[in-house]
Amino acid sequence: MTTSNHKKVFKQLKVKQPKLEKYIKHNAPKKRSCGISLKRCKRCGRIKGHVSKYGLDLCRQCFRDIATKIGFKKYN
Repeated sequence: MTTSNHKKVFKQLKVKQPKLEKYIKHNAPKKRSCGISLKRCKRCGRIKGHVSKYGLDLCRQCFRDIATKIGFKKYN
């Protein structure tokens, strides 16, 4: 289960309070102090393919979209 969709079950469990509390306790994502999941893309929020060089903080797909606008050139 990913961090983005663990709260979708809340609608179904609103009427069953004890089960909701147990679900939250065991299925919420772990709070992290370091690692890949803390570095997210500024534009889209992706975790993987992160370009942090020069303080860009973009995923590789977003970097390709806006690279020419920020002054990068493609060399063959």
